[in-house]
Amino acid sequence: VPEHVWRINVDPPEEAQQNLSFGAADRWWEQTDLTKLILASNKLQSLSEDVQLLPALTVLDVHDNQLTSLPSALGQLENLQKLDVSHNQLRSLPEELLQLPRLRSLLLQHNQLSQLPEGLGQLLSLEELDVSNNQLTAIPSSFALLVNVVRLNLACNQLKELPADLSAMKSLRQLDCTKNYLETVPPKLATMASLEQLYLRKNKLRSLPELPSCKLLKELHAGENQIEMLDAENLKQLSSLCVLELRDNKIKSVPEEITLLQKLERLDLANNDISRLPYTLGNLSQLKFLALEGNPLRTIRRDLLQKGTQELLKYLRSKIQDDVPGPSEDPPVTAMTLPSQSKVNIHAITTLKLLEYSDKQAAEIPQVVFDAVGSNAVTTVNFSRNQLREIPPRLVELKDSVCDVSLGFNKISSISSELCLLQKLTHLDLRNNILTALPEEMEALKKLHTINLAFNRFKVFPSVLYHLPALETILLSNNQVGSIDPVQLKALDKLGTLDLQNNDLLQVPPELGNCENLRSLLLEGNPFRTPRAAVLAKGTAAVLEYLRSRIPS
Repeated sequence: VPEHVWRINVDPPEEAQQNLSFGAADRWWEQTDLTKLILASNKLQSLSEDVQLLPALTVLDVHDNQLTSLPSALGQLENLQKLDVSHNQLRSLPEELLQLPRLRSLLLQHNQLSQLPEGLGQLLSLEELDVSNNQLTAIPSSFALLVNVVRLNLACNQLKELPADLSAMKSLRQLDCTKNYLETVPPKLATMASLEQLYLRKNKLRSLPELPSCKLLKELHAGENQIEMLDAENLKQLSSLCVLELRDNKIKSVPEEITLLQKLERLDLANNDISRLPYTLGNLSQLKFLALEGNPLRTIRRDLLQKGTQELLKYLRSKIQDDVPGPSEDPPVTAMTLPSQSKVNIHAITTLKLLEYSDKQAAEIPQVVFDAVGSNAVTTVNFSRNQLREIPPRLVELKDSVCDVSLGFNKISSISSELCLLQKLTHLDLRNNILTALPEEMEALKKLHTINLAFNRFKVFPSVLYHLPALETILLSNNQVGSIDPVQLKALDKLGTLDLQNNDLLQVPPELGNCENLRSLLLEGNPFRTPRAAVLAKGTAAVLEYLRSRIPS
């Protein structure tokens, strides 16, 4: 920066030396001090401490340069309201920056910051803060003091969690957390009453956040996550929502409650696993855009999808009267059903030997469901996609016949002894619960050959599995398992499939290579260094061979 720029307030202009008859425009001693300095898109590698000679600056814009640090003299610009240092190569910020009492806008995006100063909360006048596209792994708890911030951009960093203190930012209207490593959103964030736009795209969320107090929330963007289920209760709370973007997730069904979002204008459900839609979706009167491509929809022809949103909604409305009742109402009572059993599919019990009460968001299974079984020998039970917190105690009544039990997508935190009495059990599906352990009594399930424990909270491989000799398939992906015992696994001589993807395995024991019966060994998404990805990509046989070659002789 030319020296005279810094001294523009201090030095009299050169003309003042020669010209002694001043017109009104030339009365340099009456000029006001410089208030805006824009040095953007140059090749500056440093800023001079002489910036302190410009104390009246309200705007300093040095974005798109090659700055690796900022001068501490910035702290003396007490009138500064906007500082844009984005698109540089900053690795840290001077502590003096935190002394700017009037700073309203601080733009730090696209630098190389790996942390922010803890004292950032001192910038009490701040209304806009952008720290996107850096290398941040944590947010200072002092953010709680930034009660005037309206827009906060944390996108494209390496955040694994958000501090609950963010909930104190009571003016926040727009929060962007796109492209981080968030697995959950702290429940306290639900109290942010001013929040209007929330961006959570490209994270690792497994469910939509619960936002009961965010009555003003208009836009929720949660595409490209790992969301498998939409909680009906969570949806009910989002009554002001205009935009709901959930594309590229693993959502399997859409609850009827989505029709309570009467202000919805855009709904993006593209590229999920949705096979059926509630026809009442057609009643969303404000909906202008509905994206459904890339779903295995059975009830809607592809050519209909291509005709656009209005045609699609018209079709859905036309089907409402033919549709089965929603979760809030009981099916019509016909001559075939007793009133008390209208919730239960008797036909399925008698002909398919299936007892089903799934996708109801129920906290417990109604007694009439078990009463309906009577003397029928039920072999399959499906209570998945509810809000169960425990194994239904009356399941034990089916112990003489039941062999397949699905309790996935609930909130079960422990396995009761009743389950261990189902000694004919061959298939057990407990995925997407909150289990951390299995009881040793499960050793009694000698016929069990498939168990699905994916998406739970196991930190250790459940030891009882080593004692179930009939096991052919163990699905344990998306937990936090840190180690496995290859010697005990080898004793499971029928084990053909072992899925340990997305766990916390720091190493793979070479002896695992001796489990030669394994036809499918899935290990991707763990933090171990070897075997490398190139070996994993070659398939199970190659991985086992590689592991065997590493066994110390």
